[in-house]
This record gives sequence, C-alpha cells and structure tokens, in this order.
Amino acid sequence: MTTAIEDDVRRIIATEMDLDPARITREATLKQLEIPSLDAIEIIFKLEEHFDITLPDRDPNFDTDSVGGLIDAVEQALAAKNAAPAPAP
Repeated sequence: MTTAIEDDVRRIIATEMDLDPARITREATLKQLEIPSLDAIEIIFKLEEHFDITLPDRDPNFDTDSVGGLIDAVEQALAAKNAAPAPAP
C-alpha cells in the first residue's frame, strides 16, 4: 500500500522525467530510471517546493540514489517540520 507522500513523489518524478509511473518503484534507483544527476537535483528542488520542506544536502545518510530514499527523506523532513514549534508571533 502506498502513501499519499509516496504517490506524490512518484508522480513528480514521472512528470519531470516523462516516465511511465509504473517504472517508478521504491526499489528503483535513479540510475536504473536513467535520470542524470542534474535532473535528480531538479527533482529534489521540485519535491522541496511541493512539500514546503528542505531536504538535507550534506547528510551522508540522505539516500538520493533510490526512489525509496527520496520518499523516506521527504517523510522525515515532513515529520521534523510538523514536530517543530510554531514561530513566535
């Protein structure tokens, strides 16, 4: 069963790269999907914009090589954002 977040990540990748959404599985790597590194960066920017988050760019645990890694990173960033205290007025 997929989550709304996973569906959105897969849809963004499919739209940006003009790929068949059926090819975009959690297990798929960006290399397998033939996504060049510059396009991968653009996908990360689109994910940040869509979800209103900032993904870690220097975290060695941030897996940008697989679709599942991107989904996990988005879920973690959203969880951290929702756990953060609201800014003072």
